[in-house]
Amino acid sequence: MSNRRVATFFALVLASGLCGALLVLRTSETGSSHYRFLIWNLILAWVPFLAALALYDANRRGRLAGLQLSLAAIWLLFLPNAPYIVTDFIHVGVIGGAPIWFDALLVATFAATGLLLGFGSLLLVQSVVARSAGAVWGWLMLVPVLLLCSGGIILGRVYRFNSWDALSRPEALLRVMTDRLADPSGTMSGFALLGALTGSLVVAYLVLYAIAGLVPNRDDS
Repeated sequence: MSNRRVATFFALVLASGLCGALLVLRTSETGSSHYRFLIWNLILAWVPFLAALALYDANRRGRLAGLQLSLAAIWLLFLPNAPYIVTDFIHVGVIGGAPIWFDALLVATFAATGLLLGFGSLLLVQSVVARSAGAVWGWLMLVPVLLLCSGGIILGRVYRFNSWDALSRPEALLRVMTDRLADPSGTMSGFALLGALTGSLVVAYLVLYAIAGLVPNRDDS
């Protein structure tokens, strides 16, 4: 990997280490491990980033198209796990034992790291699409990808589906989606939630992309 990608990788490792340290501190001070689920959520958030990193390298080296498509599928399937951690704020104030501000800081650190992993992976995949099909397609893929990602977050938080349920329980997943579309009383609110979440992710990504652009870009390929 280039120096820039190595630096990014270890910065994300450092952020993940901070997440773990805060959780260990809370557990040692309160004797409670109720927030340990954040570790699993963060591990799942790393999956799309590592898949995107592998995809970027495979594309740059001209590896088999089948391999690239497989990595892209893994990336898209697990991408919702990265921003999903933001929804874990629902536990702040519900799980006691520590000051609310500390629990908010704990979840915020995990959520920020998850978002950075997700957006970092999206940036890598956008680069792959731009290299293969042009910059325009690299930008056009953002909204549908983040729309699917938002749908995955809602399916996970509201209906408790996991990424692998798309493979192990596709019929149950399809049934829930069909039932929601067939229920006019609940569909509009669902569409509103989906639109709000997608819009938030799009704007957040664009802001991060713009901020990253402040640093002079060097061709490290």
